[in-house]
Amino acid sequence: MTYCVGLKINKGLVFMSDTRTNSGIDNISTFQKMHTWSKEGDRVITLLNAGNLATTQLVISLLDERSKAPNDRSPSIFEAQSMFQVAQLVGETLREVIETASPQGELADSNFTATLILGGQISTGKPSLFLIYPEGNFIEASTDTPFFQSGETKYGRPILIRAYEPDLSFEEAVKLLLVSFDSTIKANLSVGLPLDLEIYRADTLKTCDHRRFQSDDPYYQIISNGWGEALRDALKSLPDYSFK
Repeated sequence: MTYCVGLKINKGLVFMSDTRTNSGIDNISTFQKMHTWSKEGDRVITLLNAGNLATTQLVISLLDERSKAPNDRSPSIFEAQSMFQVAQLVGETLREVIETASPQGELADSNFTATLILGGQISTGKPSLFLIYPEGNFIEASTDTPFFQSGETKYGRPILIRAYEPDLSFEEAVKLLLVSFDSTIKANLSVGLPLDLEIYRADTLKTCDHRRFQSDDPYYQIISNGWGEALRDALKSLPDYSFK
């Protein structure tokens, strides 16, 4: 399992993903789940993947290969004229991979599904964020749905719903996402550090801030410990239940 979040704020887009692919007492491994394609001055496209690792890696490989040698049957994400067209292309690629794998998948121990979060900006449009389903269809972020999650979503969702505001600064957005991820990591062994962070500043049309948080990262430790203490203090500040 995994946990990925794409967040749309007035200032741009913020992405975060964990890197855990297997978990168990003696079987823990990591793999990058955040991928970016960019052409400065023209477009920046970021993709977060959750689901079957073989499926998601094949999707990434196909998109990467076709971006270098496009043709009529396999267009490139660098040729798309809008983020909507990129979402269509990525969705079609995901569906193609799953349909190809399905005969073997029916006999396998795990299925071949995957869910993708796509975000970015092309010079002809505004920053956009999409959630792409295994069937290849997708939805776009809006005022009502300003962020998307994939993977192990339930533990980190409450803090996002309660604290999200569209005018968050990038610093506040990163803090919010770290709390969401820390809550998920504390509750589920299948999500773990390192965490990858990427920030896209609207209308810059170039890759911006990228960082990886390791388990011993000083700021992550401050957020993790501080959030636990803040919750305990908040609980104590609430009125006690009264037995009558």
